[in-house]
Amino acid sequence: MTAPTIQQPARPNRRAAGPVAKSKFRPEIQGLRSLAVLMVVSYHIWIGRVSGGVDVFLLISAFLMTLQFTGRYKQRRSMDLVKHWLHLFRRLLPAVVVVILSTLAATFVFLPPTRWVDVVNQAWASLFYFENWLLQTLAVNYYATDHSLASPVQHFWSLSIQGQIFILWPVIFATMAVVCRKYNLRYRASLAYIFAIIFVASLTYSIIFTANNQAVAYFDTFARLWEFALGTLVALILPALDFSKPVRVVMGWVGVLAMLSCGIVLQVQTAFPGFVALWPTLAAVFVIVAGQTGSRFGVDRILSSKFLVKLGDNSYALYLWHWPILVIALAWSGKEHAGWLSGTAIVALALALAFLTTKFVEKPFREWQWPEMKKWRAAVSIVACLAVACAPLLGFQYKQYLDQKAAETQAFNDNPGAHALLPGYVDQVSEGAKTLPTAEQLPEDWAHLGASCEGASKPDDNLLAENCTQNEVGDDATKSIVVLGDSHSQQWLAALGPLAEAEHWKVTALLLGGCHFMPHNGDADSQCNDFNAAAFKYVASHTPDAVFMVGSMASPSSPDEKLVYGFDQTVTNFNDLGIQVVAIRDNPRYDYNVTECALAKGVDSADCKSDEPDVVAAESPFAAVQGTFGNVAFMDMTDLLCDGITCPSVIGNVFVYLDDNHLSKTYVASMGDMFDERWFAATGWAR
Repeated sequence: MTAPTIQQPARPNRRAAGPVAKSKFRPEIQGLRSLAVLMVVSYHIWIGRVSGGVDVFLLISAFLMTLQFTGRYKQRRSMDLVKHWLHLFRRLLPAVVVVILSTLAATFVFLPPTRWVDVVNQAWASLFYFENWLLQTLAVNYYATDHSLASPVQHFWSLSIQGQIFILWPVIFATMAVVCRKYNLRYRASLAYIFAIIFVASLTYSIIFTANNQAVAYFDTFARLWEFALGTLVALILPALDFSKPVRVVMGWVGVLAMLSCGIVLQVQTAFPGFVALWPTLAAVFVIVAGQTGSRFGVDRILSSKFLVKLGDNSYALYLWHWPILVIALAWSGKEHAGWLSGTAIVALALALAFLTTKFVEKPFREWQWPEMKKWRAAVSIVACLAVACAPLLGFQYKQYLDQKAAETQAFNDNPGAHALLPGYVDQVSEGAKTLPTAEQLPEDWAHLGASCEGASKPDDNLLAENCTQNEVGDDATKSIVVLGDSHSQQWLAALGPLAEAEHWKVTALLLGGCHFMPHNGDADSQCNDFNAAAFKYVASHTPDAVFMVGSMASPSSPDEKLVYGFDQTVTNFNDLGIQVVAIRDNPRYDYNVTECALAKGVDSADCKSDEPDVVAAESPFAAVQGTFGNVAFMDMTDLLCDGITCPSVIGNVFVYLDDNHLSKTYVASMGDMFDERWFAATGWAR
């Protein structure tokens, strides 16, 4: 991670010895930065936890930036924000471009194609400093193909927040400079009031947001503003602080020890960035306030050592490199965690690349004087950096576009999908025909309805409204259907959606990932129970012609299958309201990613297809309740997912699954004709 240069005026230090008090360089802060990056790297690689070191980086960056702008104001120098931003991002981008391009190359070599699109999307977000916002959406995205695999550019979330602050903070500094000069106000005091308000507001917001949705709050910019505000406040009040040397010696040691112990004592990853993040940030404040003690017992002697100061010079590049090396090494080796030996090798490689990047990329660009002469030159250098990174990203996406277009124009015979399992099917797939969807597009091959719920269809409940979608059939629909449940209900929208459009039916989907529709269940999480209760009220008030849901639940790589919890009560409740229930049988599930297996080992590999009796129950659980209810329709599409002997990963040159348990939209769509026939046969509706 990076921060403005440390060559800034330090506060007077009357109690420090001789030349220490006159020094403008803060080596102990450079050492503190080194300590923070070592914490981040070691915790990521060996401990598998978050350390709190990133929070220290954020605070330091604001502290140093504040010194820059207060110094400019005191010297009556121009704030010139455009020049400041051009200089700053011209310094930051070269190393970013090198790391992103290297990571992309390694991704295409070592990671499966199913992950390429996600990495490219995150590379765009990282390059333009909105990775944290993208991760906010992914943090609540249940439909990510593999939750256990991190993106090799995911660590850019903190740099993105930092970049956003590097734009916002100077605007505040410059605006207050104009106000203070116009109204003859004290600059530091005025800034202190402003940033104290930001600190209190952001910390309050962060505590509340973290308590309610920590996974999203972790990447939220406003939930992190208080950490920057704290760093700024320290820089503003530091000249007024005057602790004795012994006190500062103690403060320095307390700060370092508290910072080092943070990730060990606290489960940072599930508690930040709420009030718990005060631990590492206040620890860093102690070290900064302690400053250069001039004592041989001060921790600043260690932080100011040549090794840590030198490492601080390379800390930005080290942070950039360590994470992609770790993620790609684990993906290549098939391990979940790095061992001591492999972890040491990762650290060594990251250090070597960081040193080379700093010496041959970051430093030369930083010292290059040509762009500093004119603003347009600095802008040109930034655009050139961006162009170098954007070219391969655009090239990849253009190739994806061409592949998609080529796939869409393929004849039906090349990708029959489920039709290949129908009696009398004749294989007419041409040689070299692409399997659909393409491997890169598989993670995005989810079925969706056309629009968010609006008007009378929009639920009053906020959680329900956020997870409500509908097709574009108007109020003149001949019938209405509400789809309930989770992702296993959603996948059937690829067949139900086209059917509803053709028949002019209104379809509304109320879906929450990982939440089967069922009555209140003490074993389910409270959000799921609340969602289902609200969904039932919605259905009761709108009285659609039918509700569609998955009525059973299969077990991974096992023939064990049972009805969804409370199925009897669910059907009875809806029938009492005069609403028909259409229940479809769950698809087979696996304990491994069948699609990635097929991509790695081949479609015909015995490892990538299961014998049907091993994953499908001999008798549907619906058989036990057949005829029990007055108005329920049962549907079973299992015979179009397995061929009677095995359950292949590819049928009719179409990938059946997205991952280990979700059907691809393309394959479900290929079942459309058969789905239509069985719908009408089961429900008794007239065509």
